Amino acid sequence: MTTTLITVAPTGAESRKSDVPALPVTLAELVATGKECEAVGASVIHVHLRDDDTNPTLDLGRLKEAVAALRAETNLIVQLSSGGAVTDPEEDRLRVLDAEPDMASCTMGTVNFGDDVFLNRWGFVVELHTRMQERGIVPEYEIFDLGQLTSLHRLLGKHGLPSGGHVHVDFVMGVPGGMPGTVPALAAGLQALADLPSGTTFSATGIGRSTLPVLLASLAAGGHLRVGMEDTVTYAKGQPVESNAQLVARASGFARLAQRPPMSAADARELLGIKHNG
Repeated sequence: MTTTLITVAPTGAESRKSDVPALPVTLAELVATGKECEAVGASVIHVHLRDDDTNPTLDLGRLKEAVAALRAETNLIVQLSSGGAVTDPEEDRLRVLDAEPDMASCTMGTVNFGDDVFLNRWGFVVELHTRMQERGIVPEYEIFDLGQLTSLHRLLGKHGLPSGGHVHVDFVMGVPGGMPGTVPALAAGLQALADLPSGTTFSATGIGRSTLPVLLASLAAGGHLRVGMEDTVTYAKGQPVESNAQLVARASGFARLAQRPPMSAADARELLGIKHNG
């Protein structure tokens, strides 16, 4: 790869607005964040939404509104989270696809998530994968632990390639209960990628203090990046993140130092096999 796909995950479902005042939780804040992050190098936005009380929500009307607004105001690839919050029921998580995003996340297995359990039954994963195939929505396969790559190999073998034909995974590293955010863990994951279809690409996400080690390791290994306030709210020790654009700008800077500058949204669409924009 001569360029780097940068995804921004601006909100997530874990942090509270009262604890992180800079967190974008309204639609206006989300769209403004998307525009700022696109301007400094992001090509994909990974979307979680909040309700009027700033609590996580999978309300379909809000999801449709967010997809439409981001498409109207940016050229970003809109990727909706099908994970939601760890307490969201499966039917609500599947209904995310009714908002017709360009992409949606597909987590490849159950994982302990701090004190909670992020449940992803095999039958649910298959249903999510096949519905995306039918609707022309491109998945990003989220990998929280290395065994989930074996599950992905099984999924593709039994149910075929995703919409667009290209396989893209995101290593989510440093979650308490999942794989650590370390270079050896990423290297082990990359070895397992060899079992997946030729041309499979990857990005990597470091949670919290693993943000920079994972970012640098992914670039060194030819991978792509995901950053954002979903994953980290501290820019440096004792220094809160000011905005998602601050994190994207740092990632873009490192990508340029690696002589792999940020990828345009148009090139990202071609890479990922996205056929449409709305």
